[in-house]
Amino acid sequence: MLKPLQKRIVIEYPEVEETTASGLVLPSSAKEKKQTGFVVSIGNDIDDEDGIKVGDQVIFEQHAGTEVTYEGKDYLVIDIKHILAVLA
Repeated sequence: MLKPLQKRIVIEYPEVEETTASGLVLPSSAKEKKQTGFVVSIGNDIDDEDGIKVGDQVIFEQHAGTEVTYEGKDYLVIDIKHILAVLA
């Protein structure tokens, strides 16, 4: 598994197939990436006071972080300061 450094987290965002009203399937390359995902790993510098833990669903800033493909899955490595909210 990817282990981020410092105050970064690894987010997995599920690929959702989107269909237009006329039935055309839009590939993921033709649409904006979602701004929500699930935390799968956190850096060593993140503690309980930061309020984020593995398994949380989070909302993050658009265009934040670095996209990484690891073992065939897409992840986003993002600094904790770009996290806007944790969904309850």
